[in-house]
Amino acid sequence: MKTVQEHGIGLIDMVIVNLYPFFENVNKNISLHEKVEFIDIGGPSMLRSAAKNFDSVTVITDVEDYTTVKIEMEQNGDTYIETRKKLAGKVFNLTSAYDGAISRMLLEEDYPTYLNASYKKVSDLRYGENPHQTAAYYVSTFENGAMKDFEQLGGKELSFNNLRDMDLCWKVVTEFKEEMACCAVKHSTPCGVAIGTSALETYQKTFECDPVSIFGGIVAMNYKIDAATAEELNKTFLEIVMAPEFDEEALEVLRKKKNLRIIKIVNPVSDKQTWVKVDGGILVQDNDSIFSDDIKVVTETQPTEEQKKALLFSQRVVKYVKSNAIVVSNGIQAFGIGGGQVNRIWATQQAIERAKEKFTGDLVLASDAFFPFRDVVDFCAQEGITAIIQPGGSVKDQDSIEAANEHKIPMMFTGIRHFFH
Repeated sequence: MKTVQEHGIGLIDMVIVNLYPFFENVNKNISLHEKVEFIDIGGPSMLRSAAKNFDSVTVITDVEDYTTVKIEMEQNGDTYIETRKKLAGKVFNLTSAYDGAISRMLLEEDYPTYLNASYKKVSDLRYGENPHQTAAYYVSTFENGAMKDFEQLGGKELSFNNLRDMDLCWKVVTEFKEEMACCAVKHSTPCGVAIGTSALETYQKTFECDPVSIFGGIVAMNYKIDAATAEELNKTFLEIVMAPEFDEEALEVLRKKKNLRIIKIVNPVSDKQTWVKVDGGILVQDNDSIFSDDIKVVTETQPTEEQKKALLFSQRVVKYVKSNAIVVSNGIQAFGIGGGQVNRIWATQQAIERAKEKFTGDLVLASDAFFPFRDVVDFCAQEGITAIIQPGGSVKDQDSIEAANEHKIPMMFTGIRHFFH
């Protein structure tokens, strides 16, 4: 300070920095060397040093703050200390996210020593799961994903629960890469899933799975929605309709319902990890993204090819149902979905009861986890289930195998459990 005074050097009272656009380029299809060139070194250093001295320095990182600073300077000749403190906080908020994204790119570790979260707020939400809870929506600065850059083509603003349900609904239909698939979700649980050969047929089959629960739900399709399908969709009150494409005629039809949220999905599903917040900590795991390629028939009775296809369809759906989870289907429609039960026999009873209310033909059953007792197989035989798929792995697997043999029901083991808590 003595040197400054001796030489008449003016003090820095404002610092404004726009960082190199790393966030905007880290996901581009460019080389690592090119990405590294977008890492700003001097900018964060100047921002952080200025922020540390917020008592006398105004530091700006966001153009949205220009107006506030301008007004205070015109009124007061300087910014207020409260404003400078807040702006300093925004510096460290930005640079920590900036560094977090860089760290993720360079480390390439699934479970680093420090878990960096780099997300940017898209919007405040009206409320969270319930009206008395506050909430906001953030997107990753480092990863792409289906819930990041979707386009809303109509309807009200999205809610906390809408976004959660959209994520699950879209993940279900993307499991079916080779077929036209449709899924309906209500309260974070699939209530109808079907595959078909046309847009309208596939939606109608999904609707038939559970015409009651779909009311007020979310529908996702992995194909273009045409006008005929849109007309059918509009016959039911829905919160959201999602698809990768919409005919112009379909949009005209759907927009007749002013509150219906119309969502065009742009990015593929790309999450590699699941984060679950617990009090004072966070659990991190890689996503449940695989299906068994070593499925074995463990019974004397062999399943037919049609039964095998039906079992694999049911297994893809059961992965997205809350444990304990059971899905009963005919291979193209999930008629019975029993989830969130505290024991497997209750989930089985629930799923079969619902399925038989809507379908009288042959039905197969998939379970997300093994059977601890033979009671599930016995109940399946009693209710006419024609084939079963489950992971196996119980110390009492042989009891279930013997039960299936007694009832002449083919049963397959996958060796992979799909708990979804």
